[in-house]
Amino acid sequence: MGDALGSDLISDLPQSIIESILVRLPIRDAVRTSILSSKWRYKWASITQLVFDEKCVDTCSDRDVVEKTVVKFITRFLFLHQGPIHKFQITISYLQSCPEIDQWILFLSRNDIKELVLELGEGEFLRIPSCLFKCKKLCHLELFRCELDPPPSFKGFLCLRSLNLHQVLISPEAIEALISNCPLLESLSLSYFDSLALSIRAPNLKYLYLEGEFRDICLEDTPQLVEISVAMYMTDDIAEHFEQSADCNFVKFLGGVPNLERLVGHIYFTKYLSIGNDPGCLPIMYKNLETIELNQVSFEDMKEILVVLSLITSSPNLKELQISGSSNIPSATDAPDLDFWEKCPSKCRLSQLRVVHLTDMCGVPHEMELIKFLLGSSPVLEIMTIIPCVYVVESQLKMLTELVKFRRASAKAEIVFIRE
Repeated sequence: MGDALGSDLISDLPQSIIESILVRLPIRDAVRTSILSSKWRYKWASITQLVFDEKCVDTCSDRDVVEKTVVKFITRFLFLHQGPIHKFQITISYLQSCPEIDQWILFLSRNDIKELVLELGEGEFLRIPSCLFKCKKLCHLELFRCELDPPPSFKGFLCLRSLNLHQVLISPEAIEALISNCPLLESLSLSYFDSLALSIRAPNLKYLYLEGEFRDICLEDTPQLVEISVAMYMTDDIAEHFEQSADCNFVKFLGGVPNLERLVGHIYFTKYLSIGNDPGCLPIMYKNLETIELNQVSFEDMKEILVVLSLITSSPNLKELQISGSSNIPSATDAPDLDFWEKCPSKCRLSQLRVVHLTDMCGVPHEMELIKFLLGSSPVLEIMTIIPCVYVVESQLKMLTELVKFRRASAKAEIVFIRE
């Protein structure tokens, strides 16, 4: 009995299980396991996943002291570490760019790093050292507030599958070359870029997330894309550029993504797609597209309305549709093109559409015609939720009166009208 009580079952576990336990602890607590026994003194020194966050050292009111303590802690940790490091993550808001970070990245480049995340605090942008581009086994790279300048000799990250760049300073040519030279890239996220005209060539890309001031976006070779989320910010220069554009943005952006399953368009996305020549009949059908979310659609702009309808009618397996309005009420109320809806194909059937969620609806003519079209064309519709704009209290009763008159293709369709 005494031997059973005195045995150390945890220490005799395989190293892989011990590491699995240690990586689930905050890294400071993982180091503290060294006091458990002589066997545990350096167990922490061989873990392959290192995550340094706000809790890795004690904090105090003196920010400079805390920052120096963090730098010392990380430097000493790496100095004592043994074996490969597969994941290295820093998410510390009070850590600024400093020379030691270059040494850390150099050390990681020699230790089979596969996943690197660097998110420092506000302040001077971190200039990424050239040794990062020697990390041949890198699979995931996530950088915040950095300056990135790949050397001429760089031929790409051949193993990279996920690339997230947030507020990163990099030339347009370099970002395009970086993307196209990662042949296995599956997930790409770019946010807070300024006036960027971007062409994306990534034959294995599946997930694309864009946010920023984009002058142009062209998906040239992305046949495997299944999910897209885009938020575009508008400046006077970009607005002027849009007005002068003759190319069909819809075709440039969505003309070559036949496997798309989910599309989310935030601010100005439908405006961007509406610019340029009318694409006419779309070159592809989105047979896998099940979810469409379009925000801030302007219902006084017929070209934006055409974008919405083109997406809906070209998605035969659409199951869920979410649209929020952003209409100039006086302009949208004066709708001279209402005969357009009479020309819509009467046999159009949204045979899989089950859920529709409409927000910020003002009750203007083209909004009501879209609702009428959806109700009349969706034989399996289960629920349509409508949330009117808070600024149109007077017209809400009129909206309700019109809604109850619309024909419903689905006998089970429920309309939920929510007054906020």
